[in-house]
Parts: sequence; C-alpha cells; structure tokens
Amino acid sequence: MTHRTGRCHCGAVQFEVTLVDGFSTIRRCTCSYCRMRGAVVASAEMADIRIVRGEEALTRYRFNTGTAAHFFCCRCGIYTHHQRRSNPQLYGVNVACLDGVSPFDFAQVPVVDGVNHPSDTGQATRIAGTLCFLPAT
Repeated sequence: MTHRTGRCHCGAVQFEVTLVDGFSTIRRCTCSYCRMRGAVVASAEMADIRIVRGEEALTRYRFNTGTAAHFFCCRCGIYTHHQRRSNPQLYGVNVACLDGVSPFDFAQVPVVDGVNHPSDTGQATRIAGTLCFLPAT
C-alpha cells in the first residue's frame, strides 16, 4: 500500500490517501465522461481517502445511472477523485493531484472499455488498449 498526500490546483482541497496496490492499478477509461476528462487514476478503498481541508469546496457530478460520483474543486475545477460505478466501495484518485506524481511518470497506462461497462454487459472489465508516453529525447 502507498500512502500519499494530494490537492487540487489551487490548494483549496487537500487530502490524504492510501492506494490499494500503489500504482499497479493505474488506468484510463473510454466512457464518454472519462474520454473528455483524460485523467489517469489509481485505486483507493473508500475508507482510505480523507479530505484534510476544503471538503466544502468539493463539487460532485453524477451522470447516466448516477452510481459514480465525480468530485471537483469548485474554485479551480480540478477533478480529484471519483467513486467507481463498477465498485462503489472504491475510489479512482487522479494521480496528477498526488504530490510528486505526474501522469507522465507512467510509460504505459491500461485503458479500460468504459463504453461497454461491465455493469451494462454483465461481462468482466475489458482492456480497450494502452496509452503510451514516449518522452522526447
């Protein structure tokens, strides 16, 4: 398990989180919302994220089935984390909000097929592809 601190861009929202399996759970998603958001996320148990400052600055967005809850800072607009639709006991945490971490730290990020969500299809989560980052030399 990896314990981290994080915050939104303006610092109004600050949090502590323990990631389930460090960064081995990183992913992106192809659903309509995640495609537009473009964040790389890592998994955390619901009880393992604690808002240290700025809970009142968090805004929640739900769409489609309303199961997943996506949290943003109401001041700077940065997405910090979301409650997963596929497992509402897990959060996806935006790795770009974690202190000392960048989504460009990961050469390859699995992309899950959120268009054909397991809750809709009854099938296991499917990997749609891999997002690769090749730094310029």
